[in-house]
Amino acid sequence: MLTVHLGVDIAKESFEAARWRGDTGQRLGQFPNTAAGFAQFAKVVQQATEGSEEKQFHLVLEPTGGYELGLALWARQSGWQVSRPNPKHVREFTRGLGQRAKTDRQDALMLARYGAERNPPRWAPLACEVSELESLLERQRELEQMLGQERRRQQALSGRPGVAAHVPTTIQTLIDTLEATLKQLQEEIQAHLKRHPHLKTAAKRLLKVPGVGARNVLWLLVLLVRWETLTEGAGSAKSLVAYVGLDPSTYESGTSVRGRRSISRQGDRRLRSLLYMSALGAIKGKNGLQQFYLRLVGRGKAKKAALVAASRKILVWAWAVYRDQTDFRPPACQAEPATSA
Repeated sequence: MLTVHLGVDIAKESFEAARWRGDTGQRLGQFPNTAAGFAQFAKVVQQATEGSEEKQFHLVLEPTGGYELGLALWARQSGWQVSRPNPKHVREFTRGLGQRAKTDRQDALMLARYGAERNPPRWAPLACEVSELESLLERQRELEQMLGQERRRQQALSGRPGVAAHVPTTIQTLIDTLEATLKQLQEEIQAHLKRHPHLKTAAKRLLKVPGVGARNVLWLLVLLVRWETLTEGAGSAKSLVAYVGLDPSTYESGTSVRGRRSISRQGDRRLRSLLYMSALGAIKGKNGLQQFYLRLVGRGKAKKAALVAASRKILVWAWAVYRDQTDFRPPACQAEPATSA
């Protein structure tokens, strides 16, 4: 079956599309980012590939603030394969080809070529209830950030001369509104979990993993569901660690160059930060993660590196618990899970 590789550079109002075949690209045009635009795009693609043998369409588009999701879902429903590669990987691919110009047309062509030459993993949407949970969590984070900003502003203005009396009043009013809205949102999150007992049960199991608490359990759950969806349940813990960007990265060349060992940082920076802070808190308690951390430090590993390793361990344990739908058992009761589990 012939695979037709299509690249799309998308924005809020419109998207630029291109096709890559063999070693040449073909511009397909610009289309509105609407249902009518999607249908027009499909018609142009069919015309451009008319007379070809049986074909499978492969659409490649970068995550762009959610503007791409409408087209991605439409393509999936139309039977197309869809990839949403890491923008960093596409940029590295483009630089490797010596491409200097950056326009919407060039980006669409590069995405189509990237799909043809790199064959990126196929994307699948999250289940509706998980996608809704993620949107609630995102909104909660935004409100918490706004609330923190207003509280810092209130503190900075406290006692400062020359400030009109109305200014602190408006700040307090906004703080009260944000607190009330945040409380309503938190109640809705709990109601959402009650409406979907399988999510609530999975979260309850994850809470038994050292380093997993009320502030990070739902974010972790969404990550694990996304990984399960992307890999159709066959993903390994080692690959999950790489997906998040916590996998070790060695820099060596010849016999003289030995760069500092680090991590790849290929995935979501916020998730890595969340896991790192989780590890930082968990190693202060008496649990399997503290034992793991102290063992590494006792062998001479730097404390920061040991904390990164502890972050990986939380992720590996959490994946094992979620994948097997079983309660966490402390390392003293079972062999320590391997990163390739």
